[in-house]
This record gives sequence, structure tokens and C-alpha cells, in this order.
Amino acid sequence: METTEKDGNNSFLDATLRPNTWENYIGQKKTKGNLKILLRAAKERGHAPEHILFHGPPGLGKTTLAHLIANEIGAQMRVTSGPAIEKVGDLASIITNLNEHDILFIDEIHRLNTAIEEILYPAMESGQLDIVIGKGPSARTIQLDLPPFTIVAATTQAAQVSSPLRSRFSGGVYRLDFYDTSEIKQILNRSAEILGLDADDDALEEIAQRSRYTPRTANYFLKRCRDFAQVNQTDLTKESTRKALDLLAIDERGLGDDDRRVLETIIDKFDGGPVGVKTLAAAIAEDSSTIEEVYEPYLMREGFLERTSRGRVATARAYAHLGHNVPKDRELNQ
Repeated sequence: METTEKDGNNSFLDATLRPNTWENYIGQKKTKGNLKILLRAAKERGHAPEHILFHGPPGLGKTTLAHLIANEIGAQMRVTSGPAIEKVGDLASIITNLNEHDILFIDEIHRLNTAIEEILYPAMESGQLDIVIGKGPSARTIQLDLPPFTIVAATTQAAQVSSPLRSRFSGGVYRLDFYDTSEIKQILNRSAEILGLDADDDALEEIAQRSRYTPRTANYFLKRCRDFAQVNQTDLTKESTRKALDLLAIDERGLGDDDRRVLETIIDKFDGGPVGVKTLAAAIAEDSSTIEEVYEPYLMREGFLERTSRGRVATARAYAHLGHNVPKDRELNQ
């Protein structure tokens, strides 16, 4: 079985699998179409593109789009994140070192504190950075002129991005949606080619169906199936793929142990719900934000969980999938 990457280097495999051209970036057609127009227009005018915000669940390609934007306009990209910018001085240091038309990528921008946001507003709007030096009556403000640059930001929690900050992204606010199975399979085909894998079509289909409609998850499963096949000295077939995914405790609907634990807890401890997210988090010893950001989007998309004004409710589909008797009040309408 062939398992050697074409470039022979596995140190930064995730970066190797990342698409580096628009043609290789599969899915998100509307977002790609809008971005191509925005970037081409800015390039023809000789201007830096306007600031852009991407939001959506993890693993859908927000960081990849930032890299593609930088490649498209031939710019350098500086990368940071909301939690990493703790002080005004941190932001000042980053922005003042930008060159003309550089891209500043800020991941998880919703975690910027208010003081940092207020410093960022004039930098985004007028290309000026106001820095206060000193304290008390002797304090003074220095205004620095910045070169034209573009902020590309990403967040998994768009609702937590303040309205004033959100309004500064004049280039557009774009939501990235889950992929469909056919798009995931195209991504897996490309990844398998990069990895030098001779994978059966059925094997890739199996991975795609369990990948939660997320490219990052699909590539993770592909790498683990490759490892399983390599260690067991077998080809990457549908059978070996199923064994590898079963070993990872990923069922045929893409649910892992943690997903099932959420549903089992709602059903067994709270009679199927409704139960508040904080109560649920305490019951499974998990952070409530992790439940909301990691587990709920997929469980709701698959129809296993409902979010109501009174709390979370396990659906009839969840009961059936986990092998429980479906209560009469939750039977699926046939």
C-alpha cells in the first residue's frame, strides 16, 4: 500500500492538505464568487481589499480562505488571534509592523476585549492608530499613520462580535455553511492524491458519510484510516475504513462518544429534556460553550437535538439511533 506523501514531508500535513488555489477550494460557491469580485476589483484599482469577516462552525475553511485571499493579491499574511492580543501594546506592535497591502488574519476575533476593539476602529476605518502615552494629566495621544492593509477575521460565534466591530467589515460578512457529502468526497479525493494513497472509492464514500459535513474532520478521518491500513498491512478499502472508524468510536451517522454522551445524558437523566445547557454541561462535566459550539450544530443539523426556549430536547430520531424506545409524544410523524 502506498502511503508516502508526494512531498515526502509529514511535519506540517494539515498545511500540505490546505488548498492553495480557488480551483482546489471545493464548496462555498457563493462566498468564493463574491470574494473573487471583491479581490479583482481591488487589484485593478491598486487598492488593498476592504476588511472581511468569516463566521461559521469550526473546520469549514475560514483560515484557508484567508490564505487564498493573500495568495490572490500577492500579499504577506500575518496571523494572530483574539485571545493572543491582551494589551493595546500587543495590537500596536502587530499593526505598525504591517507593510502596504498586507493581510492581518485575526482568528476568534469575538474574544477581543473592548479596549482593543476601540483602538482597532480608527485603524480599520481611516488607517490611523491612536496610542496613549503616560497616565493622568500628563498623558498624551500619538497618532500613527498606517499603510493600507486588510483585516481578515474569523469567528465561530458571530453573535458575540459587537455590532460596532462587525460594521467595520465593509468588504463583507460571510457565513460558511456545512458541505454536502459529494463535496466532502471531492476534498477526500484530492487529499488522498496528495498523501499518495490508493484508496477505494467506497472507502472515501464511507469517510465522507461520517465526516459531519466538515473538511477538517474528513481529512482527520482519512489520516487515521491511512494509519490503520498501514499498521495492519492492508489496502484502504471500505472494510478497513469501517474498522478504523469503529475503533475511533465514530458511528455510521458521524457521532462520536461525546455526541452520544450528550444525547444519552438528556434521555437518561432528564427524561429526554428539556434541560438547560448549563445543567447539561454540569451533568457531563463539560464546558457549556463546548456543547454549544462543538456538539450542538451537528446534532441539530442531523435532527437528534432541538433547542427550545426551555432547554435542549432529544428528538425521536435520537432515541431510535441510540436504541431506546421512542416515547409516544415524540414519535416521528410518518
